[in-house]
Amino acid sequence: MGPEVIVPVTMFVCTTALVFGLRYMSNKEKMAMIERGLEPNAARISAPKPFVSLKFGLLLVGLGLGLLIALFTVRATGLDEEEGVAVYFGFLSICGGLGLILSYVVEKNWLDKQKDLN
Repeated sequence: MGPEVIVPVTMFVCTTALVFGLRYMSNKEKMAMIERGLEPNAARISAPKPFVSLKFGLLLVGLGLGLLIALFTVRATGLDEEEGVAVYFGFLSICGGLGLILSYVVEKNWLDKQKDLN
């Protein structure tokens, strides 16, 4: 039995153990909540998050702009494939981060306006 057999078997066993372990711990958590008189599903309900779609939208726009800018940069400079990969990752990171910062600024301004109205 070489590594070509041991690796898939080990990954299968570990994945199965992980899934069963997570299910077991989740069940233990719910049973402990029931013993204390709490509702197990009530803890899972969270407050609405109105800016999630804005955040993901601006992140995706930033990533798209980063890809576009990286494409133009790589083609204009004539970089080879190995150097071009670094440019793509750099522009994706920078523009994605700028999208998230823009999302934060928009959320902060909206919350400040709501606070001023109240």
